[in-house]
Formats: sequence, structure tokens, C-alpha cells
Amino acid sequence: MRKFFILLGLVSLLSACEDVVEVNLEEAQPRLIVDAILSWEKGTDGANQSIKLSRTRGFFEQEPNPVSGASIAVNNSSGKEFIFEEVTSGEYATDNFEPELNELYSLTIELDGSVYTAEENLKPVVAIDSIEQNDEGGFSGEDIELKAFYKDPEGVENYYLFKFFTPFLAFPDFSVFDDEFNDGNRIFGLFSEEDLEPGMEIGIQIHGISREYYNFLEILLAQAGSAGGPFETQPATVRGNIKNENDSEELIFGYFGLSEVDEVIYTIQ
Repeated sequence: MRKFFILLGLVSLLSACEDVVEVNLEEAQPRLIVDAILSWEKGTDGANQSIKLSRTRGFFEQEPNPVSGASIAVNNSSGKEFIFEEVTSGEYATDNFEPELNELYSLTIELDGSVYTAEENLKPVVAIDSIEQNDEGGFSGEDIELKAFYKDPEGVENYYLFKFFTPFLAFPDFSVFDDEFNDGNRIFGLFSEEDLEPGMEIGIQIHGISREYYNFLEILLAQAGSAGGPFETQPATVRGNIKNENDSEELIFGYFGLSEVDEVIYTIQ
């Protein structure tokens, strides 16, 4: 019985020593996030495009923070304007965009008295010509591995973005390539995941992108890894090409880019 009371006393003593520690995290000013990647899939007219605006969230906030009430327009080099209307909170869309390869486009966003701008060229891309499956791939040698082959145009500086869409990843797997050491060669984008299984349909996209967008994504993916979306919160500041004409010091997350896209739907064998 004495041992019981000694043990009870020790438990009471330890319980009395517990303090609730409140961590006060400094709240940073919410930053504007602009997801303005316009993609023209081969074989379509590319007329339907969308742009999303949001702001960064606090550390403990779970809900998205969309931005409404903005005026958004994209112009081509001839001055033709394409208006993006708000269709849902934070999402703006148009159904009359006119994509043209190598054309220069400019983005203008008017929001809360500020004007945000960016410029980018619409880059072409070659087609994916074949998919090769290896059932003994990955680091373990036991994973399914996919290679998406394409022929790089010779004598032309090219930059590529690959996206692999799977049923089990919340975001596509991203990877970027240039042709510095493969100019004019037949090369491939590579994807391997241990959860790939026979019968799964995998969406494979190749995007033609600018050198500036390639550099932006290379830094972004090196920080975040390809398992997350490119516009998720990053551990360090990565500036895109969007600027505030009223305040050059404002940091805006995101990018304005345009690309031609080729997509293949592949079923795992």
C-alpha cells in the first residue's frame, strides 16, 4: 500500500510540473499568388483558358484564400485584348483566347488600386512519339518505370516541362529539361513510382517553355520536390516574372507563362 501512495505522489508531482507552452508565430503579410499558366494542347483551338488568384495563408489556416474582384486581361503584340472574367471565387476564365506560336503576350491584373504586369512568349513543343515501360526500374529495381520519348529539334534552343498525372498523387509529378547536351537527339522524360500498377491510366504531358520559366521551375522544384504543386508555399523566396507597377518591392508568388502542350494517356501494362 505504501508503494502505491509513493507512486501516486510521483504521478501527481509530474502532472503538476506540466505547463502549456503557447507558440506565438509571427504572422507575415499575405502575399498575392498568381497561377497564370496558359496551355495550348495540340489538336485544340486553345480558346478556353483560366487564371487563378489567391493569397498566402497563415501557418494554422487550412482553407484556401482566393482573391476576388480583380480585372484581368491578356494582350497579344498586335494589341488584341482577351478579358478574363471571374467565374468562381478567385478563378478567372476566357473562352476566346487566340494562341499563336512564338507570339508575345502581356498580362495585366488590376487589383485593390495596384496594377500587376508580366510578358511571355508562347513556346512550341514537339510531340511525344512513344512510351517505353520497364518493370524493373526505380531505385529498388522492382518499380514500374515509364520513359516518354521525343525528338529534340536540331539547332534550336529548347526547354521542356514534363507532367505525369496519376490516380494516387494529389499533384502531377513535375520535371524540367533543356537540350544543352542533347540538341537534335531523341531523348525522354522519366517517371517511376512504387504505387504504379497494371491497368492504371497515366496522363503524360510535354510542354514547350521559355528559358526564364525553365530557370524559375528548376529552382522551385529543387526546393519543393516534384511531389507538390509549383505554387505551394516554398521554404525560400523565388521570384516569378510578375511585378507590381506601383510597388517594385512587392513580392508576388507565381508566374505568367504560355506553352504548347502534347499529351498522351498511357495504360500501365
